[in-house]
Amino acid sequence: MRMLNPPSWPRPKGYSNGIEVTGRQIYVSGQVGWDETETFVSDDFADQFEKVLENTLAVLAEAGAGPEHIVRMTGYITSREDYLAAEPKLGTIWKQLMGKNFPVMAFVIVAGLIEKEALVEIETTAVISD
Repeated sequence: MRMLNPPSWPRPKGYSNGIEVTGRQIYVSGQVGWDETETFVSDDFADQFEKVLENTLAVLAEAGAGPEHIVRMTGYITSREDYLAAEPKLGTIWKQLMGKNFPVMAFVIVAGLIEKEALVEIETTAVISD
């Protein structure tokens, strides 16, 4: 895996501008903040974000992958304000579950998600190097 950042650009905080990889690809569908019984853990953004990451890691584990293999995440959030208010907690949650892996990321604000109680949904791509 090679991080791609033009030399004249500042280093991004919490994500990478680009990543070059080769290997076995794993695609994880959009995960929301519910448990294995499809019950939402909380109506708090940070709590749902944490559960989304836990769910993502559970799916990746089925392929023998972990957070270090994640190369791309696309998140959909229902409220910019909720995201910004939770931001300090999100960094702590990220470090606990994902460590120092900073994949290519984008977040998009949406009017709503299919699961009415969901505040955040994240889809993920991981690559296990050859």
